[in-house]
Amino acid sequence: MEYQNPQPSQGIHSRAVPVPVPGPGHGRTVISETAVAKVAGIAARAVPGVYSLGSGPSRALGAIRDAVGSSDHAAGVRAEVGETQVAVDISLVASYGTPLHSLANEVRAAVYRAVEELVGLQVIEVNVEVTDVYVPPPVKPIAGSTEREALL
Repeated sequence: MEYQNPQPSQGIHSRAVPVPVPGPGHGRTVISETAVAKVAGIAARAVPGVYSLGSGPSRALGAIRDAVGSSDHAAGVRAEVGETQVAVDISLVASYGTPLHSLANEVRAAVYRAVEELVGLQVIEVNVEVTDVYVPPPVKPIAGSTEREALL
């Protein structure tokens, strides 16, 4: 048996009641320094030439976290958040061969864009500290093969 709606005019499409959208002044939003640091860290890591964020022992721990599949996106990033503005400090390790001043400027621009678009706060400064340069280890030939085979 088919169900019949006895009052078709009162179905789903009868009358839409507008839901009031709260405007400014109808509550408070707090964005933590951790949240801003993660957004900035993700933006900085996406810049070509950034090997990793952070330095020293934290870099070794970061490599272990990355190998296990867990990453601290805010490592090497510190954010100071005010009510409408934010300042970000980033320490990073550059890949060898990357011009360092250009890299710092690209990281700065990426962080400005990401934080202003995703967080909605005005970025007043992004300080970039290049703490190290990563030089990849030389490629070792595979035991029992010639150099030519190792390069192929």
